[in-house]
Amino acid sequence: MQEQYGERIKQVIAYIENHSSQPLRLDQLAEVSHFSKYHFTRIFTAFTGMTPMAFVTRRRIERAWVLLTETNLTILEIAGNCGFESVSALGVHFKRHYGCSPGTIRSRKRKHSNFPSFLSNKQAEPGALADYNKAAGNPLLRRAWDSMVELREITEVEVAYVRHIGSYLDTHHAWDKLTGWAAEQGLHPANQQFIGISLDDGELTEESACRYDACVTLPADFGPEAHREAVGFKTLAGGLYAVYSYYDTVDRFVLAYDTMFSVWLPRSGYEADDRPCLEFCLNDPAQDPQGKCMIDLYVPIRRGMQEAENGV
Repeated sequence: MQEQYGERIKQVIAYIENHSSQPLRLDQLAEVSHFSKYHFTRIFTAFTGMTPMAFVTRRRIERAWVLLTETNLTILEIAGNCGFESVSALGVHFKRHYGCSPGTIRSRKRKHSNFPSFLSNKQAEPGALADYNKAAGNPLLRRAWDSMVELREITEVEVAYVRHIGSYLDTHHAWDKLTGWAAEQGLHPANQQFIGISLDDGELTEESACRYDACVTLPADFGPEAHREAVGFKTLAGGLYAVYSYYDTVDRFVLAYDTMFSVWLPRSGYEADDRPCLEFCLNDPAQDPQGKCMIDLYVPIRRGMQEAENGV
């Protein structure tokens, strides 16, 4: 399965290289990959070591380098040819990566006949795709992950929620408000489930703008109409999920996401589905002797393309 994932990522890379002069959007690249739009960034990052848009920028400045050193196009023409909106935008990204401006490269080209080898240590390092595919063939690692991940089918559920906007490390503000409200309604961990939903990918969204919903499931006879000013209400989709049980500090929880998407999912025979991941919270870290959180991470999945086509 990881080979299929790798081939689809390579298709995206080829598309980026062939269309780098044009505006490129995440949903456009996700469509090329045939991966879920919701989870495409995590999968792409797992294979290449960088987010899709960072990869696009990298390819564009690498192309700019070639055009600066091998053609007589003006820097303005090169900026447009490489998909940058302005010379200044090209300059910012170019200097950040190569440590000098496009103008400096152009002037050095005129002085050094052997310029293509000049500053070779600044050339872009190769992507992580090949190394990843080698690591993915480790049978011991595969067996270990298969024993740690369980497939579960769940039904849709109604929840009340409080939204937090900001760092995922500060979601306790939402939980404090939600658990206070839930206690007033007689909704406790003994009879209801408490679920977190990280709605934004921290690789793409500024930390201050990340959205997180702290949720509590509701009994069937609960009437939400009288409570809409205090909390929000919505339905969480059911379906098939891969479940990984995590017990460690809150700040390391992001590693559970990365490992599920980079290690388990590509070799699982499944693909991430267009539903948000669910974080079933099983303890209160503030009450834990080691200050750790216990979470069942539910990653939404569906059968892989090849398995679906074969009717598996």
